[in-house]
Amino acid sequence: MKKLLLVSLFVGVITVVFAQQDPQFSQNMFNRLQPNPATAGSNDAICAHLLYRSQWVSFDGAPKTGVLSIDAPVSFLHGGLGLTLMNDKIGFEKSFNAKLAYALRFDVGVGKIAIGADVGLMQKSLEGGYVYDNSGVYNPKDLDDPLIPKNNVSGSAIDLGLGAYYNSEHFYAGVSALHLTEAKIDYGNQSSKLARHLYGMVGASFDLTPSVALKPSVFVKNIPAKTIADINLNVHFSNTFYVGASYRLEDAIVAMAGVNLFQNLRLGYSYDITTSRLKDFNNGSHEIFLGYCYKIRKKQPSSVKNVRFL
Repeated sequence: MKKLLLVSLFVGVITVVFAQQDPQFSQNMFNRLQPNPATAGSNDAICAHLLYRSQWVSFDGAPKTGVLSIDAPVSFLHGGLGLTLMNDKIGFEKSFNAKLAYALRFDVGVGKIAIGADVGLMQKSLEGGYVYDNSGVYNPKDLDDPLIPKNNVSGSAIDLGLGAYYNSEHFYAGVSALHLTEAKIDYGNQSSKLARHLYGMVGASFDLTPSVALKPSVFVKNIPAKTIADINLNVHFSNTFYVGASYRLEDAIVAMAGVNLFQNLRLGYSYDITTSRLKDFNNGSHEIFLGYCYKIRKKQPSSVKNVRFL
């Protein structure tokens, strides 16, 4: 009976893990490169963004995710380049994703439109030799069950994504698709097929006064048979600090705030209040954001003196 319970627990956890392959972030308005490669170089600056999320605090095996993204415009490529590194852990399953992005950008009216693609490596691994239950840790190394690996196992696959993005001084919008090939990852006696994810994002900025700006945004993610939407609103004060709130449909209410520590360096924090059926089993979710952008100064054409006009 104990063996059956172990197998049931293991299979149940893995099923949940694979159903939500891409992690979610509440401060998605500051994390655009990871879901959409076409945003590479869109800030006309060399930017680095770091996000760490601890989801469903006090829930055993809850997700913990970190993502680092770096991007910059590259003039001779007529667009931008980006790098994303992401590490995600749920229970005894780990995922690591590293990908390079390129966006080709065009001037369109007062803004720019971009078409982008990324290619990378998706790796998944399982910590073998044990599974958890409410009373402690079982060690099934002496069990002859193919569903429970006795040692660490891992596998990887090439991953592809595409996106389109438009941005101007006061508006942005984008659509993208990740895991296009729906690659299969084999490790040990287990396998996982990456589900194609579709993303949409739109945001705007309205100056209420010279020192107060209202910045609403919407972020949508679609996976097979499930759509998740975040409706966000941030208020920025004198480009010094901001406060905001978000509502994730059927999941959470989010409070967030941030401050510019000094020029071009921003620190942000958000806290999710769970509203789903998991609300009685966790203490919410914490997320920390750190971002830095170095604006590239465009070279001004040098003046040429003409002796006739000295």
